Amino acid sequence: MSAVLSLLVLTVIGFGLDLTVRNRIHSHLFIDTQRVATDWIASMGPNGVPEPPAAHEDLVQLVDSRNRVITASRAASGRAPLTSPFPDGEDGLQYRIDCPDGDRCVVLTAVRVLPVQSRLFWNGEPHAVYAGRPEPGLLATHRLELFIAIGVLLMTAGWTWASWCVTGRTLRPVREIRERVTEISVRDLSLRVPQPHGRDEIAELARASNSFLDRLDTSVRQQRHFASMVSHELRTPLAGLRTQLEEALLYREETDPYETISTAVRTTERCQAIIDEMLTVARVRTAATHQPEPVNLGTLAREEAAARTDGVPVHVEAEDEVIVLGNRVQLCSVLTNLLVNAQRHACGRVDVMVRRDGDEAVVTVLDDGDGIAPEDRERVFEPFVRLKDGRRRDPKGTGLGLALCRVTADAHHGTLRVEDSPRGARFVMRLPLPAGAAAAGGAPQLSR
Repeated sequence: MSAVLSLLVLTVIGFGLDLTVRNRIHSHLFIDTQRVATDWIASMGPNGVPEPPAAHEDLVQLVDSRNRVITASRAASGRAPLTSPFPDGEDGLQYRIDCPDGDRCVVLTAVRVLPVQSRLFWNGEPHAVYAGRPEPGLLATHRLELFIAIGVLLMTAGWTWASWCVTGRTLRPVREIRERVTEISVRDLSLRVPQPHGRDEIAELARASNSFLDRLDTSVRQQRHFASMVSHELRTPLAGLRTQLEEALLYREETDPYETISTAVRTTERCQAIIDEMLTVARVRTAATHQPEPVNLGTLAREEAAARTDGVPVHVEAEDEVIVLGNRVQLCSVLTNLLVNAQRHACGRVDVMVRRDGDEAVVTVLDDGDGIAPEDRERVFEPFVRLKDGRRRDPKGTGLGLALCRVTADAHHGTLRVEDSPRGARFVMRLPLPAGAAAAGGAPQLSR
């Protein structure tokens, strides 16, 4: 389609070029022949016979009113009148192109002799001078059209080839992206599409595709991890439950039905707790935060500490107006889990500190227990990981509380880590402050 369109456009251009060249050549010939005719008329002697023209190739004839040749130049001698009819009327200067049968066309100018000269030399009979030149071979043999046609075809071929090259070069990244996308499957989402340089639409498409594949890969990995963890954690209690039920069926006389049902209820409760917490982790990890609300971390910490009436006392030290944007329920769950964990391992005191640090809000939960070994400080945030001391203090725990806290902090674009402390475990959560909140916070004011 592009080649046909190019051919049509170039054909029109070639037709216009042919007309332009022809008109330009004819215009030059008309000017030259007019000059020859006027010079010949000016060279007439007393007897009315002009001097021979300087250029031997010029066709010059003097004709009378009946269009008979009176005299002619050497090149036009013996030829019939160059044109007809005789230039009569008011127009004494005419440009003509005469094409005799079987002969080359002649481009000529017909000039009537002035009436004064006609009366002087021929008793007032009108005479005219024909001055012409044969049409150049470029026009007479149609070589101009041939050259233009060849040029049109060559330009069409060149344009088509250039368009093909440019289109192929432009679409090559698209073809590579398509080929790579066909190789990507759910089993292997590690492949990425080629990303060309630049900022054009194709490069932006490749970057957007790779970003989408990153999110898809992360989501699939999380789902696989979720399914693997759930199946791993549920396999043991479900296997124990099935064994108990099978024993109750096989040994009906020796089994206490009440004890069997009670054990089954406790097992199902544990399975339900695991599933509920895993669903909470998955929901926080994958769900987008819609319309975050301002949350005062100092107020939230004091409220949660006040609710912990049992166990080791909790002391809060918080700056005023440490406000972040986020989900209040999720942040409340983080503080609850951190306080429950701290009270479980503390000996006599839990401290909670809320403050600003540059453009971040920092929440610290510190207990005075035995602390966490450096090699275990990241493991405690993995789902279902429970250290030996944790299993001893809370046998019914699922090991998902700290994992949920880490996921929630990540969802709020923050961090949650275990940092060094002289004694006990020191959990530090850092969340970004809204733009301008740190500058507007003023001097720290501590309250209890």
